[in-house]
Amino acid sequence: MARLRHLALVVRDLESSAKFYETAFDLKRVGQETLDFASAIYLSDGTINLALLNYFGKRGSGLDDAKNFVGAHHFGFQVDDIAEAQKRIEAAGGKFFFDLGNDQEKENFERKFKDPDGIIFDISKKGWLGTN
Repeated sequence: MARLRHLALVVRDLESSAKFYETAFDLKRVGQETLDFASAIYLSDGTINLALLNYFGKRGSGLDDAKNFVGAHHFGFQVDDIAEAQKRIEAAGGKFFFDLGNDQEKENFERKFKDPDGIIFDISKKGWLGTN
């Protein structure tokens, strides 16, 4: 069974949003990075990774107006076998979107898909920072 371990929110201000979730829910900051298409702060409760994101444009986000979007963006499942999960996803009507990272054996690698309604989700073998 896949395990839900990752939620991603697009926020206006990474630092102020991180401080809110750290203060309100005692989440711990487990990482931060800037990629060529987004900046992120990662928080965790020890089981789930909450990614706070700022996208720079459509690339990676899939959003026509990424600069003004705020809200839930995608979620992720940790799976035991990426190839098998991909077969099941595609057989059920999901479509491959893109890979984030190039090593499936590393934490934070994501294979991104869209469900039949266009909702983005990820699968990962090693999971995300702060997950178990």
